[in-house]
Amino acid sequence: MTPSDSRSSATGSVPLGRRMLGRWWRRQSPARQDRFATLAPLVSVLLFLAAIISAFWYLRNEEIERESEAVKRDTEIAQQQIRLRLIENQEQLVRMAREIVTRELEAPNFLAQATRFTSDRPEIVYLSWIGADRRVRARQSSFGERDEGAVPPSAAASSPDEADWAFIAARDVRQPMYSRPFKDPSGAMVFQLHVPLLDRGSFSGALVVEYSIDVLLRHFVPTEVTRRHAIAVVDERERIIASSVTGMPGHTRQPASIAHDVPFAPAANGLVLRGTGYRTSVGLIGNTLFWMVVALSVLTVWMLLGTWRHMRRRSQIQGALVKETNFRRAMENSMLTGMRAMDLEGRVTYINPAFCAMTGFSEAELIARLPPYPYWPHDRIDENSRLLQQELQGRSPAGGIEVKVMRKNGTLFDARMYVSPLVDARGHQTGWMTSMTNITEAKRIRDQLSASHERFTTVLEGLDAAVSVLSVQQSELLFANRSYRLWFGADARGHALLASGAGPAVPFIAEPDDAVDGMSGLPTQELTGIGTNPREVYAHTLDKWFDVRSRYLQWTDGRLAQMLIATDITGRRRAEEQAAQQAEKAQVSSRLITMGEMASSVAHELNQPLTAITNYCSGMVSRVKAETIQQADLIAALEKTARQAERAGQIIHRIRAFVKKSEPQRQPAQAKDIVEDAVELASIELRRRNVAIHHYVAQRLPLLRCDPILIEQVLLNLLKNAAEAIDSAKLPAARRHIELRVIPRHTPDEGGVIEFSVTDMGPGLPEEVINRLYEAFFSTKAEGMGIGLSLCRSIVESHRGRIKAQNIYNGASVAGCRFAFTLPVETTARHEETTLPPPHRVAVSDADASPAVKTSP
Repeated sequence: MTPSDSRSSATGSVPLGRRMLGRWWRRQSPARQDRFATLAPLVSVLLFLAAIISAFWYLRNEEIERESEAVKRDTEIAQQQIRLRLIENQEQLVRMAREIVTRELEAPNFLAQATRFTSDRPEIVYLSWIGADRRVRARQSSFGERDEGAVPPSAAASSPDEADWAFIAARDVRQPMYSRPFKDPSGAMVFQLHVPLLDRGSFSGALVVEYSIDVLLRHFVPTEVTRRHAIAVVDERERIIASSVTGMPGHTRQPASIAHDVPFAPAANGLVLRGTGYRTSVGLIGNTLFWMVVALSVLTVWMLLGTWRHMRRRSQIQGALVKETNFRRAMENSMLTGMRAMDLEGRVTYINPAFCAMTGFSEAELIARLPPYPYWPHDRIDENSRLLQQELQGRSPAGGIEVKVMRKNGTLFDARMYVSPLVDARGHQTGWMTSMTNITEAKRIRDQLSASHERFTTVLEGLDAAVSVLSVQQSELLFANRSYRLWFGADARGHALLASGAGPAVPFIAEPDDAVDGMSGLPTQELTGIGTNPREVYAHTLDKWFDVRSRYLQWTDGRLAQMLIATDITGRRRAEEQAAQQAEKAQVSSRLITMGEMASSVAHELNQPLTAITNYCSGMVSRVKAETIQQADLIAALEKTARQAERAGQIIHRIRAFVKKSEPQRQPAQAKDIVEDAVELASIELRRRNVAIHHYVAQRLPLLRCDPILIEQVLLNLLKNAAEAIDSAKLPAARRHIELRVIPRHTPDEGGVIEFSVTDMGPGLPEEVINRLYEAFFSTKAEGMGIGLSLCRSIVESHRGRIKAQNIYNGASVAGCRFAFTLPVETTARHEETTLPPPHRVAVSDADASPAVKTSP
C-alpha cells in the first residue's frame, strides 16, 4: 500500500464532523485562530459560572414556588371549610325565617329551636329574632341565656353602626346581609348575619346571628393546615383580627416571605383570609459552595484575560497586512441588494455576499452553476425556467419580476428581481446582471394592513351605536355598520334623519371668498367646527332617543364626508324623566311638611281674625235687637268685620299658593317679591316663637331667572331652622332676632350673583354637624327627617348657585350662625358662553326631517 493510499484510508476513518471542523479551522486567518483559541476558554468559564448561578437560582425559586403552592392550597382549604359552615348556617336560618313568617314558629318554640341550633355551633355568640321596629322578640345566646327584652341586638355592641347598616341593608335588599366586623362588649371581634323576615312581600323583622371570628378560625380550619402554615383573618386596614398563631407579647411579628389572600366568603364584608409561610433554605448569597465556584472562575478569567491581551498585540501586527483586502471586502458586504451576473447561456459568473446571505448558499456553491439553480423551489422549476428564458431573450418587464426563492435550509421568501444587460468596452453584450431585493417584510406589512382593516371593520360592525358616513356633495352613503342597517336600513335618509338637528348634509354653495375652495365649492376652515356638538334626537318611528355626534372627515378617495355616531340613550332619558318627577314630588312633600310643622302657628294666626269677626257679629246682633245702633256705627262695624275676613283669606291664599303642586318653571322674578312672600309666611311661625325678623333687600337688583316658589321654599326653611335654633336655646329677648339680607355680589368663580343670607344669634353649629349638614336623612332634631337642607342644596344647585353655612364668632365663643346662598343673575346667558354647550334635544321623524324641539332643560 502506498503512502497516499494510507493517507486516504486514515482520512476516511475520521468522522465527518471532525473533518468539517478541521476544514473550517484551516480557512480562518492566523489572527482569527489566535482570537478563537484565547476567547474559547474564557467563554467556557463564563458559561460554567452562569450555569452554576442558574442552577442555584432555579433550586431556590423551585422551593419558593413549592411553598407558595402549599400556602395557597391550605388557605383555600380553610376558606372552603368556613364557607361551607356559613352557607349551611344561612340555609338553616332562612328555613327558620320561613317558618316564623308562616306562623309555624312562635317565640317559645323559637327559643327551643334556637337552643338546638346554637348548642352544636360554637361559632355562634347568640341568635335573636327582632321585629321591624328593631325590638327583640326572642333571643338565645350560646351560654344558654334567654331574654325577650326591647333592646336592639346591636345596642350592646361597641360599634352599633355596623349592625344597623346590615339591618337596613337586609330590610332594603330583602336578602341575607353580613355586617362588617366589630367588637362585642367583651372585646372579641364578631360580625352579624341578618336574615330578613318577609311576610307576603313586606318586611316584618329579621333573624340576627352573631359569629365569633376567633371561634370560626379555631374550629373550622383543619388541624393539619394550622400545623403547616399560619392562618389569619385580616380586615380592610391590614389589621389581624384573629390568627391560628398567638404572637409573643411585646414582640413585633416579622412579615412573612410567602402569603396568599382569599376573601372571607360568603360574608363579603371586607375580611380576608390570609395564609403565610416561610422559606427554609439558605439564600444564594450565603452559600459557601457558590462563592468557591465564583472565586475559581474569577481567577481563571483573570489568567485568560492576560493571555488575550498578549494575543491582541500580535493581532494588531497581522491586521496591517490584510487592511487592503478588508477594505474591498467591506465594500462588497455593505450592499444589501443581492447581485448576480450570468453569461448568455445562463451560467452564474458572479455572486455578491448579500446574495449569499439571502439564499444561504456560499459563493463556491453557486459560481459556474447552470439552470436549474439550487435556490429555485422544487415545485416552481418550470415557472422559473420560463422566466429565465424570458430574461435571456431581453423581454423582462421594467418593473421587475416577483418570484419565490428557496434558502439553503429549505425556507422560502418573496423577492423581486430586476434584469439589465452587461455590455463590454466594445459595446457587445456579454451577459445579464440581476439585482434581487427581499420583499417578504413589505408583503407582510401589506397583509397586516389588510387584516387590520378587516378587524377595524369587525369592531365597527359589533358596536351597539349606529355609525354612518355620508358624502357631503353627492349625498351618497359611503359606510354603515350593522346597528345602522338594523335601525335605518341601507338608505341615506337615516343619516339625514339623525343629522337634521344640525341641518341636513347637503352640498355647500361656493361663494367668491378666500375661505372657500374654488375647486370643490366647500369651506376650507370652518368644517372642523361644524356639527361637532353632541345632540339628542328622537326618532318617532323607532320610539328611541339617540345621542348623535358628528364630524367632517376626508374619505379615502379625497371626498369630503360627514360621519355620525348615534348611541341609543332611550333608557337614560327615561331614567332622567323619572328622577325629575321624584325631585318634584320631594319638593312638594317638603313644603307640605313645613306647613304641617307650622300648623299650630297658622291656627293661632287664623284664630285672631275669626275671633274678631265673631265678636263684631255678636255685638251688632245685640245692638240691632236692642235698636241702639246707628247706621254709621253699623257700617263701621261691618267694615272692620270685612277687613278681618280679608286678613284670614289672605293667610289661607298665601299658604295654598305655597303648597300648591305645580310644574317647576323658570321665569323672571324680583328678589324683593320672593323675600316678602317668604317673610309673610315665616312671620306666622316667628311670632309664635317670639322671634323678631329684620330683612333688607338692596335697591335696583337685576331680575332673577328662577322658580320663585322653590327659592321661597329655601328661604322659609332657613328662617324656620333659625327660629327653632333660637327657641330651643332659650335665648333672652335681646338675642331673639333674625336678619335676612339680599345684596348683589361679584366673585371670580361665579361672576355676578345675588346673595341671600339668613343670620341668627343662636348657639351655632358644631363642626362635625357643618360637615354633614347637607347629607340626606341627617338631622340634629329628634323629630327631623333630614331632607330640608339637602333639598335646599339641590334647589340652589339646580339654579346654578351655591349654598354654605358658617358660625359667627365673638372672640373664641360662637355668637350665631349664618346661612347664605347665591343665584346667578343671568343663568341662560352664562350657560351659552361655555365652550361646550349642552346637548341639543331634537325629535324627528322619517316623514319630516325638520327638527321639533321636545325638551331642553
